[in-house]
Amino acid sequence: MQPAVEASELSKSFRVTRGRNGRLSAIRDLLAPNYQEVAAVRAVSFRIDPGERVAFIGPNGAGKSTTIKMLTGILEPTRGCARVAGLVPCADRTRLAQRIGVVFGQRSQLWYHLPAVDSLELLARIYGLDPAAYRVRKAALTEQLDVGPLLSRPVRQLSLGERMRVEVMASLLHEPQLLFLDEPTIGLDVVAKSALRDHVRRLSVEDGCSVLLTSHDTADMEEVCDRVIVIHRGRLLIDAPVRRLRSDFIRAKVITLRTREPQPIWQLPGTSVVDRGPNWLRIEVDLKRTPVERALRHALDTTGIHDLTVEDPPMDQVIREVYRRAEIPK
Repeated sequence: MQPAVEASELSKSFRVTRGRNGRLSAIRDLLAPNYQEVAAVRAVSFRIDPGERVAFIGPNGAGKSTTIKMLTGILEPTRGCARVAGLVPCADRTRLAQRIGVVFGQRSQLWYHLPAVDSLELLARIYGLDPAAYRVRKAALTEQLDVGPLLSRPVRQLSLGERMRVEVMASLLHEPQLLFLDEPTIGLDVVAKSALRDHVRRLSVEDGCSVLLTSHDTADMEEVCDRVIVIHRGRLLIDAPVRRLRSDFIRAKVITLRTREPQPIWQLPGTSVVDRGPNWLRIEVDLKRTPVERALRHALDTTGIHDLTVEDPPMDQVIREVYRRAEIPK
């Protein structure tokens, strides 16, 4: 099976000038520039199969945008190679555009003052879609994304959440093999974020379209993707299923107790009370010091319990732990 994305030792360096100090430095820099090679991406290798939904994350400056630009043909790798939808991006950029879709949370491919449907008609012509096939595809996406009432309105009159649903529709008109999503939920409210994530995941499952998502919102990663690639300082740090990321990097569990006592008392080494109120406690258990089973036994032995829940910490806390470990000198 041909992969949707295959990157092998993908690297990109930029030549920048290093400024000199001194009164005549500007003249020296002009006549004899002092160049320096800066590596933005260092020998990154990974594969994405058809239908996979992968989160591509990392802190600012990690090399995410540079990698995406190489995968879309905007930049040519310094070393290594990539194939996307069976094509070499920098050599087959025009043909690649027919096989990928792109959604940018902070940029739009829709014309601001025109009705959304006019933008879709124009994009269909740009992609060279057969008119009958376009009408069928438009009808299917309109129903799946629930955008029927929105298409006749000028884009400027749409809310951000409504516009993003139409943006996803525009990116999927030509049935791409791979959809790039760059911060697709930025600025959306909770309801709009949840709806957009549900739409993207369902469309990926139904169409078999692969998804490569970059986002600083960990809920995007959890609700859309099954796998996560973490890049840090230009190097691939982790490539693993989302569920394994939790198990490998969780250092604590959170226990919430609903108690009969109005002001329950809690004392157990390796645990700490992080929040409390009348008839309830929230406790964090340090798994390196105390197994969660011991904390549960202590709760049952010392407290009158109406109910309890055991939860993992939020995914953003897990990601912070990934970055923290990456900064520790090896």
